[in-house]
Amino acid sequence: MDTSYKIKVENVTKEYDLYKTKNDRLKNFFNIGKVEVPHFWSLKGVSLKINAGETVGIIGVNGSGKSTISNIISGIIPQTTGTVDVKGDTSIIAIGAGFKRNLTGMENIRLKGLMQGLSLSEIDDVKDQIIDFADIGDFINQPVKDYSTGMRSRLGFAIAVHINPDIMIIDEALSVGDDTFYQKCVDKIMDFKKQGKTILFVSHSLKQVEMICDRVAWMHFGDLREIGDAKEVINHYRKFSADFKKKTAKERKEYQQDKKKAQLEFDINAYEQSLVDNKVEEDHMDRREAEKMVSRTLYHQILPEKMTLTTKISVWVAVLLFAFFAMVNISGHSITKSIENPSALLHPVTHQVHEKGMAQSFK
Repeated sequence: MDTSYKIKVENVTKEYDLYKTKNDRLKNFFNIGKVEVPHFWSLKGVSLKINAGETVGIIGVNGSGKSTISNIISGIIPQTTGTVDVKGDTSIIAIGAGFKRNLTGMENIRLKGLMQGLSLSEIDDVKDQIIDFADIGDFINQPVKDYSTGMRSRLGFAIAVHINPDIMIIDEALSVGDDTFYQKCVDKIMDFKKQGKTILFVSHSLKQVEMICDRVAWMHFGDLREIGDAKEVINHYRKFSADFKKKTAKERKEYQQDKKKAQLEFDINAYEQSLVDNKVEEDHMDRREAEKMVSRTLYHQILPEKMTLTTKISVWVAVLLFAFFAMVNISGHSITKSIENPSALLHPVTHQVHEKGMAQSFK
């Protein structure tokens, strides 16, 4: 078994249900009735491996799935299918990622430090370094909701690089800020590279990617189009961009619409079957064994998005019990009497009048 990697992503997909209303979302979760919901596949089966100490860039046009794959690796969002194996603690640096907007910058430093497993004393040890690196002055004691985009990015970067993560994920965090802060960030990244840290760098700036990264993954409308040497992949991407710009506005629009249509029409069952066929043909595996292996890869990390039958029954039992005890409380009867005479719960007033009449007749 290969254990040399730091990050391994295998056959990962990500589906977003395009609900029209919140009511549709609830119906789908509780599996009530049939709700027609368009499905958009942000990722359509991505597999990649990142070794320890590598700096890997992720490039691609808007909507290609760059941030989606970085968020899945960092654990912010779950994948729909596939396996993600990350060996070590991750720290994601994105504009405003993980901040509680009503808390001050100082409070967010403590919160994010605790979330990364640091003790209060360890947070106090790096607190001054974080404040100095972010260089946002007295705003450190103001709520983050009052920060500019650049200030949030500066503080986020400062926190992330000072909590000593095993894996650092940078998502467009160098796209804001002045030249001085940018250079400070680049110097810190280079220092991390010397220490042998694993870095995932998501950016639209090809110059930054070329300067920082060893390898580059080119995401393209949910697919991993290419991964390899940084200069080689970036040259291919530049050629694609140049050719794309030469197209007419109509041709560019049609190309984008076709790609987005493919993301809407992606068939996970057909994709699963294609993986099975590849195992049978290329690895000469028995089909039944191939189906088991592919199913394990795609689904063993996945939680159900809809209620199972057992869960649904448990919920309905809980609801009925809650309603029963609520009616007992309203009727004023004991639980024992209510069980013996459930009609008293349905007609509490009539039942009470009947009881009084019975008592008077005995007198």
